[in-house]
Amino acid sequence: MKLIVETEVEQDYMNVKEGFTESLFLKLNPPFPPVKLIRFDGSETGDLVSLELNFLLFKQKWTSKITDHQLNEIEFFFVDEGIELPFFLKYWKHKHRLIKSGNHCLIRDEIDFKGPNSAITNLLYPVLKGQFLYRKPIYKKVFGSVKSG
Repeated sequence: MKLIVETEVEQDYMNVKEGFTESLFLKLNPPFPPVKLIRFDGSETGDLVSLELNFLLFKQKWTSKITDHQLNEIEFFFVDEGIELPFFLKYWKHKHRLIKSGNHCLIRDEIDFKGPNSAITNLLYPVLKGQFLYRKPIYKKVFGSVKSG
């Protein structure tokens, strides 16, 4: 299933790229489940990000590998793919796009995911959408929001 969430911020995409750090990664995690960062190499091809999700009664490890990244005059993106996923995910591919928009930046999360079956995939959609909508005010606080009107 595909999920897309976009947030426009006031900073240039190159400044936003420089802000995609371990510190931002930790800020983007919602309160539940609590996340313990085990490893954060960065956002270039070959890097690994590994974390532990704490569901109170049990913990699950999630490790993703950065399988692609590119930079050009209008966009920076990197792709993380799950190589060790929690039980409720069978497939995970997340393309993080930072797209030049005048003097601003459009942060676009493009997520492809599958649960172990179609019922769980469908149940995951609103949960994951909520998790990514949670990021919007954080992006706007860290990188400035675009004023409309």
